[in-house]
Amino acid sequence: MIDRRSFLSLSGSAAIAAFLPGRAFADAPTDKPLHGLSAFGELKYPADFTHFDYASPEAPKGGTFTFGPPNWVFNQSPLTFNTLNSFSNKGDAPPRMELCFDSLMASALDEPDAIYGLVAETVTISGDRNSYVFKLRPEARFSDGTPLTAEDAAFSYQTLKEKGHPELLLALTELDEAVAEDAQTLRLTFSGKHSARAILDAAGMPILSKAWYGTRDFSASTLEPPPGSGPYKVGRFSPAQFIEYERNKDYWARELPVSRGFYHFDRIRIEFYRDRQPAFEAFKKGALDWRSESVAKTWVTEYDFPAIREKKVVKRTFPREKRPSMQAWALNQRRERFHDPRVREAIALCFDFEWTNKNLFYGVYRRSQSCFGGSDFEARGKPSPDELAILERYRDRVPEAIFGEVVTMPVSDGSGRDRKLFRRAIELMTEAGFKRDGGRFTDKDGRPFDLEILSDTEAFTRIYNPFMQNLRAIGINASLRLVDPVQYQARTLNFDFDMMGMAVSMTATPTQDSLGTMFSSKSAGIPGTRNYPGTADPVIDELIQEAGKASSRDELVPILQVLDRLLRLRRDWIPNWTSANHLVAYWDRFGFKEPKPDYGFPVETLWWVDEEKARAIGKA
Repeated sequence: MIDRRSFLSLSGSAAIAAFLPGRAFADAPTDKPLHGLSAFGELKYPADFTHFDYASPEAPKGGTFTFGPPNWVFNQSPLTFNTLNSFSNKGDAPPRMELCFDSLMASALDEPDAIYGLVAETVTISGDRNSYVFKLRPEARFSDGTPLTAEDAAFSYQTLKEKGHPELLLALTELDEAVAEDAQTLRLTFSGKHSARAILDAAGMPILSKAWYGTRDFSASTLEPPPGSGPYKVGRFSPAQFIEYERNKDYWARELPVSRGFYHFDRIRIEFYRDRQPAFEAFKKGALDWRSESVAKTWVTEYDFPAIREKKVVKRTFPREKRPSMQAWALNQRRERFHDPRVREAIALCFDFEWTNKNLFYGVYRRSQSCFGGSDFEARGKPSPDELAILERYRDRVPEAIFGEVVTMPVSDGSGRDRKLFRRAIELMTEAGFKRDGGRFTDKDGRPFDLEILSDTEAFTRIYNPFMQNLRAIGINASLRLVDPVQYQARTLNFDFDMMGMAVSMTATPTQDSLGTMFSSKSAGIPGTRNYPGTADPVIDELIQEAGKASSRDELVPILQVLDRLLRLRRDWIPNWTSANHLVAYWDRFGFKEPKPDYGFPVETLWWVDEEKARAIGKA
């Protein structure tokens, strides 16, 4: 899964127009129109740039790209869909509906924290930095030909703040007003309690047609294609089977400098499979063009089919993005038996990564440790002087252990049944108040300690089985509940599970709002957020607020390192495994620019059909 800002900028579209190139957001002047904003440092692109460096204006248009998306957000599902409304909390929407919508501003994929004007030609910051005035482009249009105005934008913010998916409405908590001052002028006013970087999230939200959505129930599931303003529009589809996005050849922003070099495919088709193996078989036969492999066993042992041997299919790795990421299990603390962090630690000790990596992953992965893995925000060793200065402010409210070495997942003996770790797990469960009788843990009322792992795919069963065997060995009654995608979506949405897994990639510069949707006390009580463990800690809330006030990256780094230390000490998440690369295979009929951008990998908008390659493999 990916973060919200990336979701709204996967298309890579953005636009330029302003008067003050290269100014940093942190130091940006007020009361003057700007073509872009950057959280820290200077903008890479001036107002007169012709296209993003990673774009390919010379690439041809045409053809179809068929794939199963490796990432998704909000109510989207890669396994099925029953609604085209991707911005509410109901139903299962298809990934990439975002390609049908534009936003005021959009991220550049080769900068960590910059946004540039898209629908908005310029943005002007008020003297008190509470208001942002956007000058909209008069040529902006929806796909039905109607103008996109400030009234549509104001309506969109009001609707998303009231009825949007929890991750959208939480990001708009401190937005007081969204007002259309005239047809091309929108003013967003925040409360004054907002993070300085709240605008980075707010400016990337979808702009909806007031005329269309205003006459319909926004919260309802629907299969009626909405008019959008983006480079694609909904084409043919069959619920739960496939959807096609057709390139809008009349796309209003197609000639803007940052739209040049994107959106090469005439048609982007997403196929839905309930499990990975049928999807893999479809790829081998050529029904899918591109595949991101997430099962190490498949990657190592099953990519030896005829098309590979005939060099029609390319198997290779691409480097991961330079953004913090996490892959972990969440134990639902809304259920009393998981309240005690010693219980969560005991459960974590039963996962033998070393044995799993050797016997099931073929050594492809490494152990995940942090909530901000692969970034400067990951805590290491003992606290630095900058971290200690922060921790001292919370000394009487945090465990003393946080001043020592950061919590790391234990290294087992690789046997699959490390007795030393088992003994420690039993000790922790006992210290937490559970009684081990006849080899089984029970609570004070004699009820067995049950742990049900929720999953929506058979692919992980072989990983969960030895994990569950270890849990049972120490006395936890572990089981696996395999459910269909619709039920999985509903149960995770409503926090109806004991334990489940999540992989997430955050923005390179996490904002207060994006951190809050995963870790804040407020999000713990709102169904549909990513706060699956139910983390609710006032110190964490205050650290998130501190992060929102950071005026430089140097100031932000130790705050998030302290946050990482506390989350890991609390055992809110059980980190499991990660990879330094994307494992990718594709039919060799595409052109693309290398290297890939550092902060995104939207193949469907960056790649194109290379006719010569396609003819060479018989797929022209």
